[in-house]
Amino acid sequence: QGANLFFQLIARRYEKVSTVFTSNKPFSQWNKVFADVTIVSAILDRVLHHCTVVNIKGGSYRLEERKEYMKQKQHIVNTLFEQGQA
Repeated sequence: QGANLFFQLIARRYEKVSTVFTSNKPFSQWNKVFADVTIVSAILDRVLHHCTVVNIKGGSYRLEERKEYMKQKQHIVNTLFEQGQA
């Protein structure tokens, strides 16, 4: 159902307006996301026809922020624990 609805959206926008996609999955794995190879092929045919692919590699800013937050939280817990023992 989802793949069909997504295809309808892409088909209506095809060659009429610009569309920006962001994904953490390469095109080769879209058939695992949508589970219908025929619809995925039709979607990618339209999406890739006039596209520019920008592949960004690197770490996640959200993940880095979360790691820093957890470090600070652990530091606070350790400080409170050490003060409680004194």
